[in-house]
Amino acid sequence: MMNNLFSSFDPSTSMKLSTNWMSLIMFMMIFPMKMWIKSSRIQTINMLILNILFNELKTTLNKKSKEIIVMMLSLFMFILVNNMMGLLPYVFTATSHMTINMSMALPMWMSIMLFSWMNKTKMMLVHLTPMGTPEALMPFMVMIEMISNIIRPISLSVRLTANMITGHLLMALLETTMELKNLPIFMIQMFLMMFESAIALIQSYVFMMLMSLYISEVNYVKNK
Repeated sequence: MMNNLFSSFDPSTSMKLSTNWMSLIMFMMIFPMKMWIKSSRIQTINMLILNILFNELKTTLNKKSKEIIVMMLSLFMFILVNNMMGLLPYVFTATSHMTINMSMALPMWMSIMLFSWMNKTKMMLVHLTPMGTPEALMPFMVMIEMISNIIRPISLSVRLTANMITGHLLMALLETTMELKNLPIFMIQMFLMMFESAIALIQSYVFMMLMSLYISEVNYVKNK
């Protein structure tokens, strides 16, 4: 039973060339180029969400750092689309794998750390010891801060992976153990579908906001 449940997260197939990872680029077909006089409902909702997030990111990051804000918004949309597509039948959930999530979190975190330690070494050293720390606890605080910085990309990846796997496993378990003809079970499945949609949106937002907080925390954005 458990092998069948977890097999939905296995990217390997019987084909020589696995097509499960194609879900990463399928969003390009869902959001085509603008070819209409008026925006569609999907484009309207998309622009509304992006405008809200843009205004919120301006308070976290520097208002003049539009390039960083656009990068964070692109990261949010990429994760959101892949999370939502994982709810569709016969579509592989790419964000349920550590390889995909770590490949998003690790390069961005590494670039932030390299830039900060190379250009703002004093600020990074001061950041390791919070204000008001007793002298006897300073060595321990340095170790704690260093460990907390190192595990940040791992925590981002594990959080997104665990949330994507948990809901899918619960839905698969209900589907394999109970009949969908039963009305209460059908209602539970519908509730789980709406719950997973909310989780997909929330986890995309959390991933983006935590990464933007990491950028602002190390003063990555230059004040112009």
